[in-house]
Amino acid sequence: MKDLSSTSSSSRHARNSLIYPKKRPSPHGVSKSHKSPLFSQDVMRKSPRSVKAALIQQRQQLRRDGVILEDEYREDIRCYMHEMENYTMSSTQSMDQQPEIRWHMRPCLVDFLVEIHFSFRLRPETLYLTLNIVDRYVSRRIVFIKHYQLVGCAALWIAAKFEDAKERVPTVQDLVQMCHDAYEESAFLQMEGHVLSTIQWTLGHPTAEAWLRLMCCGPCMEEPKVQHVARFLMEITLFYREFVKYAPSSIALAALTLARFLCGKPARVWEETDECLEIVDLLDTRLAKHVNDLSETLVKKYSYAFYSKAATFVVQYYLQGGKFNRIATAAFPVTPTRSVPISAVSTPMSCSTSVSDGSDDFPLTPITPVLHPPSSDYDDKENRPTTFEPVYNKHRIDSPPEQFLPHDFVTFSRPALHSLNVSSSPRAYS
Repeated sequence: MKDLSSTSSSSRHARNSLIYPKKRPSPHGVSKSHKSPLFSQDVMRKSPRSVKAALIQQRQQLRRDGVILEDEYREDIRCYMHEMENYTMSSTQSMDQQPEIRWHMRPCLVDFLVEIHFSFRLRPETLYLTLNIVDRYVSRRIVFIKHYQLVGCAALWIAAKFEDAKERVPTVQDLVQMCHDAYEESAFLQMEGHVLSTIQWTLGHPTAEAWLRLMCCGPCMEEPKVQHVARFLMEITLFYREFVKYAPSSIALAALTLARFLCGKPARVWEETDECLEIVDLLDTRLAKHVNDLSETLVKKYSYAFYSKAATFVVQYYLQGGKFNRIATAAFPVTPTRSVPISAVSTPMSCSTSVSDGSDDFPLTPITPVLHPPSSDYDDKENRPTTFEPVYNKHRIDSPPEQFLPHDFVTFSRPALHSLNVSSSPRAYS
């Protein structure tokens, strides 16, 4: 016969163990259940393990958000990226000579590629590398209208294989389905090999996204909203011809400059270049005049909270009449110029001083008034004769001793003092 009391007690014990789980011993010592009255309730004590885990999590988040480079290799990496972006640039003059393709067809292709890129959750670098491959191929080969979409899909397939993880790369069947069975599977395979041979298998193009991450992970980290607005502005430049001729580094810097201005951040005047400001003016003018003509796919993509609603923020700013205002830098003080010719300089010159030495812009030395008669052959440069006329006190004039005065001054002033003494003597008033 089964013991009912034992089964009931065991089930009760199992139920109590689920409701009141047994506390595991702490590996860092005995943990107190009560809080110390010396600390407030908001201050939480962190164990060494939790602190280490938080640092590792923060480091991983930084690695996901941007590129972390060692300081000793940073300049070498920048120089190599500049060399590669100059080597992998496309030619707008060659693209203008296409017999069938026109520039007004480009926004349709870019809009289609943005939609596929977003649906497969590919990395941001993949989209920029895709457009770079398309532009380089169109710069070297004649492309017909019926093959334009095929070239774009093949470029996206190549870029995804180069940049993304294997499980995210779309298959040939996915591309056929995206194109609504307009091309067969063999067409994608054939176009892939033809594109790679045309661009000479050069895929290491430093994209604008790579430059933006390098700029945002420098000495000062940018806020997520500033980065999202900059990414939205960079993707706008993919649609139009006037931005194709600029290097990705300049486009990233211009997008970051405009994004910082829109978000109310201080400008980095020391980083701005003439080419960067030129791109900012083009982008600002296009948004101010044609903000309603932006791609709906792109605006929808950046309207999510994941991207800080960057598209909504930018569109509302320009619909309200916003405009980029360049901050005028303070002018340096102007060096004072000499107002008199060099021949009239009153500073005494030595025998080794030349005329070129006196051309420096220094203020004039004040002239001490002296009692010299106007003479044209006077050679003393420091004490030149002036029009200053001293006023003598006829009631009291103390004649200086002759042994302390220069000889010329004594011989000149003796008759004048003698005549004054004679006129002020009591005999003259009688």
